Amino acid sequence: MVDIRSNRRDADGQSVITANRLLDGIVVWRAADGTWCELISDATQIPNGEVENLLNIVKPEAQNQGVLGVYGVQVRENDVGEIVPVTARERIRAFGPSIHPEFAPRDHAAMHDVGENRHVC
Repeated sequence: MVDIRSNRRDADGQSVITANRLLDGIVVWRAADGTWCELISDATQIPNGEVENLLNIVKPEAQNQGVLGVYGVQVRENDVGEIVPVTARERIRAFGPSIHPEFAPRDHAAMHDVGENRHVC
């Protein structure tokens, strides 16, 4: 089954894999070692053409890994090399609400401008 979000990915772009942690609903990102981290800066970028194959591997084990709602998110690197989701929805998931920095993920500066990501995991 093809991820419904695939039609939003550029053929030559990059994506990261995201989900929500079962324990508390926090947005998590898949790292190179297969673990899930709260910071998009720790996510592994993969070519968009490989997203479906990786999702077919990751999704069956999602619940055992303590996550749900696994899917790919197209990203780009900003001017300083930080990973930034392409869509506004995913930027909000990655960096917190756009209404007030107090509600952003822990240890994160205000993310009102696209492309700033100062997370350290």
